[in-house]
Amino acid sequence: MLSIIQANRLLLPTCKGMEVINVSSIVRIEAISNYSKLYFTNGKTLVVARLLKWFEEILMTVHFIRVHRTHLVNKLFIHQYIKGEGDKIKLSTGDWIDVSRRKRSSVVQNLYNRAA
Repeated sequence: MLSIIQANRLLLPTCKGMEVINVSSIVRIEAISNYSKLYFTNGKTLVVARLLKWFEEILMTVHFIRVHRTHLVNKLFIHQYIKGEGDKIKLSTGDWIDVSRRKRSSVVQNLYNRAA
């Protein structure tokens, strides 16, 4: 069973057993069908059998925002926001993530709130 075990930690089942994850080390989470791929600050990744929506509901209170139907991003790692034909955000890891048209206003509002 998945659960938050402390304010900043998740207990996630993996194919090898259970893993305790420090939430602040998660840069982004990408949806892959019925799985989610977690990207960490150390460059490692972890695939778990959970929907992105599950992570969204739990992590929205700790600096995560949904920027696209396939991505949940830790606001603390957003380095740049590019407006234009297709809005994008650049993460401190160098990754570029598309921002969906429907999420634009909430993403900008969240970033503004972070800066204030």
